[in-house]
Amino acid sequence: MDSYYDPKDLAKFGEVGEDAPELAKKFFEYYGAVFAEGELSGREKALIALAVAHTIQCPYCIDAYTQDCLEKGSNASEMMEAIHVATAIRGGASLVHGTQMRKIVKKLSM
Repeated sequence: MDSYYDPKDLAKFGEVGEDAPELAKKFFEYYGAVFAEGELSGREKALIALAVAHTIQCPYCIDAYTQDCLEKGSNASEMMEAIHVATAIRGGASLVHGTQMRKIVKKLSM
């Protein structure tokens, strides 16, 4: 079955700057700086990126950062744990907004 997302398109990411080269240049400079070794290691940054990729549900990012994590020495258990952390935060963020719903229910039920 064909997929809307073609894994081969990931290799074309650099082409996003063809119509706005200056903006793309700034983005890729920033992107490179963010992922450079710093207070966090490249391995830690790759795990964070993989977890975020799952919360935003980007198949290209999931592919790229799964590979990056493996290349930087992470294993499947570590990657899955990072995904669970992101999932817990995303789920909790949805649930905490239930307080807004409850506030409106109480206001309208008075």
